[in-house]
Amino acid sequence: MEPTTPKPRRKNQFIRSILYLTNRFDLHEGKEDELATIEYVRKNVEFKGANLWILIFAIFVASIGLNVNSTAVIIGAMLISPLMGPIMGIGMAAGINDFDLLKRSLRNLGVAVFISILTSTIYFYFTPLDDAQSELLARTEPTIWDVLIALFGGLAGIVAGSRKEKSNAIPGVAIATALMPPLCTAGYGLATFNFYYFFGAFYLFFINSVFISLSTYLIVRFMKFPKKEFMDEKKEKRVQTYITVFTILTIVPSVYLAYGIVLRSIWEEQAKRYVQIEMVFPKTQVLSSEFDYSQDPRRIEINLIGEPLDNDVLRITKEKAIEYDLEKTEVVIHQSGSASTDMNLLRSDILKDLYERNEQVIQDKDEKISLLENEVANYSQIRILGTEIAQEAKINHPNLTKFALNRSLISDLGANSSDTLLIAYAQFKTKPQKSESDKFLQWLKLRTKADTVALFLY
Repeated sequence: MEPTTPKPRRKNQFIRSILYLTNRFDLHEGKEDELATIEYVRKNVEFKGANLWILIFAIFVASIGLNVNSTAVIIGAMLISPLMGPIMGIGMAAGINDFDLLKRSLRNLGVAVFISILTSTIYFYFTPLDDAQSELLARTEPTIWDVLIALFGGLAGIVAGSRKEKSNAIPGVAIATALMPPLCTAGYGLATFNFYYFFGAFYLFFINSVFISLSTYLIVRFMKFPKKEFMDEKKEKRVQTYITVFTILTIVPSVYLAYGIVLRSIWEEQAKRYVQIEMVFPKTQVLSSEFDYSQDPRRIEINLIGEPLDNDVLRITKEKAIEYDLEKTEVVIHQSGSASTDMNLLRSDILKDLYERNEQVIQDKDEKISLLENEVANYSQIRILGTEIAQEAKINHPNLTKFALNRSLISDLGANSSDTLLIAYAQFKTKPQKSESDKFLQWLKLRTKADTVALFLY
């Protein structure tokens, strides 16, 4: 009979593994006192004085970053922004039944949002750069990824805020969830009277705020923070009712909207797969495609260019949309040369496609031209400098007959690197003494303001 491991031993190993994992994931390890954490959140709720000015300056910085399409500037503005305070305060207040903190958080968040949108609207109204760049357009419509980032970012923020040693997680959450750019985009929408941008961006900010607050609420309840106690039981029940109603009225619509975002994201992914896989033909290609989830039925509009397809091929291709879970979707196909095709649209799409494909090539050529112009300018500068130095050197060294100065690229084969070096060539009637050549070299370094000069004497 083969030996077997006793069951009690296996059971003990399993229990030890569970205890080890439980200890590893214990949120109470290193936790700050609950009252200290509540006070920490309470202090960051208020928006007045310096805090309000910091918000205004951060909004200006973020608006400029969106205006010039600079990701680095936008990230810097989000690090400055104090918007996370009242949002986490709402979740904390709901978790501990603190109605006064809830009112303060909502009031201060309202002030912050109003000031943010007003500031960005003023900036975008007066700025001469009124084109919507890619960084700005990315904040006009929320996706499922924005919801997930807000949820998990909020969890990270409140867990970090409840530690004894505060980390940089909360500024990181402010960057990841991108609370400020949507408000700036909403300001852009008002300044340009583009209400699609305004409502889309504000919707994104609302979704982010609600899910960060929800994350804070969940962690506060999970870690069993002490709830606010009231001397009057009727008042306590009334406050709990207010908070419960507010939580339901806030979370339920947000969850419903988030569910709609999930469905739209899934539909768009399936629609893109359908076009990529099914719209492949030997002598016909897709010129452009548009996806409209807002219509009923939903609509996929495709423009084809090349050899026209038979009606049977088009019918079969449209029917295949069902295989991609696109049952309630209308597929509209336009072909070049057909009566239903808007030729002006096709011409515009062709020009747009050509522009997008060649934009990077043009940019690369511009960079090369700029580099060559710099090289030519440097060469001209060295040539003029060489002539001046030759005339001055002749005065100090009458024995000098020929002189040349130039820059060269020197490759270090051992270190596998290269560097630009200033090289001087000097020819004398009789070769100078070492002291004179050293003096000549030092004078060249001083005259050319170069750290290193390679001098060749003949």
